[in-house]
Amino acid sequence: MKAAPLPPALADGVFPAGCPSRTVLDHVTSKWGVLLLVALSEGEQRWSDLRRRAEGISEKMLAQTLKTLERDGLVRRNARPVIPPRVDYSLTDRGYELSALLVPLVAWTFENAGDIIGGAEKAK
Repeated sequence: MKAAPLPPALADGVFPAGCPSRTVLDHVTSKWGVLLLVALSEGEQRWSDLRRRAEGISEKMLAQTLKTLERDGLVRRNARPVIPPRVDYSLTDRGYELSALLVPLVAWTFENAGDIIGGAEKAK
């Protein structure tokens, strides 16, 4: 099976060091970035929901990752003026476009992780 062709800008096979895509790729494919984007693909969620779903994430990393994804225009933060304060997070249109690409990757990873990790353990 052959992979899809690279975009014309990358057709020469070179991934330029200074390309802004590297920064965005780093944000999107970080351990927590992927998990939060996939979680938000199911709709708007509160901070506590995201913390529970991304099991193991610290409050600091959750805040940092959400701020980065918000700055990148992928996540929307909606602070509601109620007592106690309530903040909800959702994906922007661009975030939904990206999550549509990430969900199959995460599903594939979940389905194949046992065989891959099991195979790596057997090879040791």
